[in-house]
Amino acid sequence: MAAAARSATRAFARSNLRPVARSSRFALPIQTARASGRRGYSSEANAPKSNSALFIGIGLAAAGGAGYYFYSNGDAKASATFVPTQDDYQKVYNEIARLLVEKDDYDDGSYGPVLVRLAWHASGTYDKETGTGGSNGATMRFAPESDHGANAGLKLARDFLEPVKQKFPWITYSDLWTLAGVTAIQELQGPAIPWRPGRQDRDVAACTPDGRLPDASKDQKHIRAIFGRMGFDDREMVALSGAHSLGRAHTDRSGYDGPWDFSPTVFTNEFFRLLVEEKWAWKKWNGPDQFTDKTTKTLMMLPTDLALVKDKEFKKHVERYAKDSEVFFKEFSDAFVKLLELGVPFTSEERYTLKTSS
Repeated sequence: MAAAARSATRAFARSNLRPVARSSRFALPIQTARASGRRGYSSEANAPKSNSALFIGIGLAAAGGAGYYFYSNGDAKASATFVPTQDDYQKVYNEIARLLVEKDDYDDGSYGPVLVRLAWHASGTYDKETGTGGSNGATMRFAPESDHGANAGLKLARDFLEPVKQKFPWITYSDLWTLAGVTAIQELQGPAIPWRPGRQDRDVAACTPDGRLPDASKDQKHIRAIFGRMGFDDREMVALSGAHSLGRAHTDRSGYDGPWDFSPTVFTNEFFRLLVEEKWAWKKWNGPDQFTDKTTKTLMMLPTDLALVKDKEFKKHVERYAKDSEVFFKEFSDAFVKLLELGVPFTSEERYTLKTSS
């Protein structure tokens, strides 16, 4: 049933047709959501040691953007060095894509949105002034970072990827988490995201302090402070906010509730179109302050989302993306590539554009 729901939402997102009547515009997605048969919400482990392979150290050495993997068959003198190629990373991508199809019983039928959130939150801790944080290190494996409020629920994403790590033990967690975010976006019909390897895992000492990720209850000043610390401009801040086209908020994680649009497992520009075209009102409930659409009262927006249309400089980018999905896809891809690479000491400029599954 989940697969059927996902197919229906994808068909909706591919369509260029818009019903004339406002009420009918919402009809198909609502029926799709009901057809899914569930009302979920979207937003640690260590691989067992292998008898035939051994990691040398927590951080993998990197050369030419590719990690080295040392292995031995019981003879310390008989060792070899494996340097992954683009084809090896494509195999990792394919395995993640396969699991996204196989494990379709999460939320609206895909773990994809929570994988994007994992890649985003692992990368969004970067501080350009101190050079700390970012995707290089995968320090969310450890407390206290794994317990930060903004990371609630991301253990599901880390656990989802653990079988991939076991199958491809040569890839660092840092590369795996970012590659998983790229895979999810591309497999959910989003733009191509050029990606390069070379991140090294770090230990608990590299964990970042709490408070570096966005707080959904804040306004545009907070958005500029959080994203500005990473080095993004207004246009990039708005583009990255478009990741809210995927997934849902969860009451047991962020406290907020509901999806941002009617196709939460398909990457589109609907988040921006709804911000511009829909009327939003404060939701009357016992949870934190959030908005609901006046037409169906089934969607939600966060205070930081509405800040994007209240702020004059942000709004002009929201309107551009609402009108032109190709522009949004291009600028989101550029900003997401930058996000995933913040603070990473790459030794190669080469990026891979990995192929989507057929």
